[in-house]
Amino acid sequence: MALSAFDLFKIGIGPSSSHTVGPMVAAKRFVDALREAGHLDVTASVHIELFGSLGATGHGHGSVPALVLGLMGREPDTVDPSLTPDVVQRVRTSNRLELAGQHPIPFDLEEDIVLHRRRASPIHSNAMTFEARDDAGTVLVERTYFSIGGGFVLNGTDVSGDAKLVEDTTPVPYPFTTGDAMLAYAHDAGLSVSELVWANERTWRTDEEIRTGLLNIWAAMSDCIERGVHAEGVLPGGLKVRRRAATLHQALTQRAGSGDPLDQMDWVTAHALAVNEENAAGGRVVTAPTNGAAGIIPAVLRYYVDSVPGSNDDGVVRFLLVAAGIAMIIKANASISGAEVGCQGEVGSACAMAAAGLAEVLGGIPAQVENAAEIGIEHHLGLTCDPVGGLVQIPCIERNAVGAIQAITAARMAIHGDGSHYVSLDKAVKTMRETGADMKDKYKETARGGLALNVVEC
Repeated sequence: MALSAFDLFKIGIGPSSSHTVGPMVAAKRFVDALREAGHLDVTASVHIELFGSLGATGHGHGSVPALVLGLMGREPDTVDPSLTPDVVQRVRTSNRLELAGQHPIPFDLEEDIVLHRRRASPIHSNAMTFEARDDAGTVLVERTYFSIGGGFVLNGTDVSGDAKLVEDTTPVPYPFTTGDAMLAYAHDAGLSVSELVWANERTWRTDEEIRTGLLNIWAAMSDCIERGVHAEGVLPGGLKVRRRAATLHQALTQRAGSGDPLDQMDWVTAHALAVNEENAAGGRVVTAPTNGAAGIIPAVLRYYVDSVPGSNDDGVVRFLLVAAGIAMIIKANASISGAEVGCQGEVGSACAMAAAGLAEVLGGIPAQVENAAEIGIEHHLGLTCDPVGGLVQIPCIERNAVGAIQAITAARMAIHGDGSHYVSLDKAVKTMRETGADMKDKYKETARGGLALNVVEC
């Protein structure tokens, strides 16, 4: 297993893990490379080019502000989202930027960040090239990075032929990368899925660090829900999409105890909408596994905490460990990037993760957990990523609410069975990868197909 749960659940900012978090990480990494090479103080200019989906939707997905912040030395998990607009506006009006927060250089957002709408790298759609020059025009450092979804960023030297993470060579006790291997380890060791992942996490962290870290992740998710259900108004970006989570939250609060059996579903909807409205507004969210699908796991986990008898912090930790384990399988064998395989890789993956996590804390055995994940993936196969206006708003926000409900349904279906089923998780994941490869590029986060083409922007 090459990944940790903390690689998959990362605190960052909206609206996109691959288009906002990834570019910020890459820009910060480039500045660090300049410093390490001793070139920071003699850098006179920086030029950046974005390709593929990054180039096609970079403005709507916040890539340009993210690059500015990264060049200034900011990082996604600590940057203050509320200060971002003012910081970027100062750069825009002054045409100057403090590289690494200490070395001022001329910087024109329109000239020094180039978005190629129809050029892509053969390695991965989300490619970025950075170039730094001195006063004489000599190239000091040049780097290419790939944002492969969920905030993961690869250097050009990290890949050969395709953009996949380099395997972590640290040995773990249960190195599963497939659903079948996960079930085999669980059977042979007599462990639950969460116990398998916990044992692997001990390779890098103590028990206390694992527990505290995951509860901090849940706290960040929960905080995002609370901000979202109390925020009103219109989302930025020009589509004038009105926030709905607060209105729904108010209505549900007022009719508490009404006896409507569907109120529980409406609460899940409100919580998923809240997170993705916060994401669309550029607020602080947790990649789960991406920003575009960030509302599903928090909404389903909140359902567990609020509605399942006996829920507790131990259950929250188990839920997140299982969800991470499923994400590791998907990432190893397919993708969580909308730019690579469409929204089946984002909302589909998040639905599978949430379904599996819920199945375990509802008492599911490993076979039922794997079944829940498979149901979550199978019924999102072929889902395109076609954001209207290149913004993570339509259909993304509603899609998270629907995905959260589907995850709960998948988990409950699985635990009412005995774990046996016709389609395995591995087959579903393989199908997702193949479907993504067959999918036309215009349906992979480019805003050039589907709803993005047929819905007129007003």
